[in-house]
Amino acid sequence: MIGKIRQKLIAQEVPALQKPAEIMCPICDRPIPASQRDAHHLIPKSKGGKTTEYLHRICHKQIHALFTETELAQQYHHAQALREHPEMKKFIHWVENKPDSFYEKTRKSSRLKSSK
Repeated sequence: MIGKIRQKLIAQEVPALQKPAEIMCPICDRPIPASQRDAHHLIPKSKGGKTTEYLHRICHKQIHALFTETELAQQYHHAQALREHPEMKKFIHWVENKPDSFYEKTRKSSRLKSSK
């Protein structure tokens, strides 16, 4: 006979055969490993945003390297708009054949560097 607490714990356990659902990056359409998962505010917190979406860390860094927070809030506050930008298209084409766990340091765009 099993105690009630033990029964509840067993009922809550996820069966070993079930795999957790993969989270897909809405930017590059690749599965995101837990080690490379970043939460991106669709509208930056500084501009009043609350909603987040999981992205690959490299995709997230690329977004912030290319766009100001104002641009993200006004024009690029959803994945489809980001994907359609010419610089992001080049980045997506480059990263799509990399392993899902790939990460490389991202540099700020010269446009953002010169605006300071």
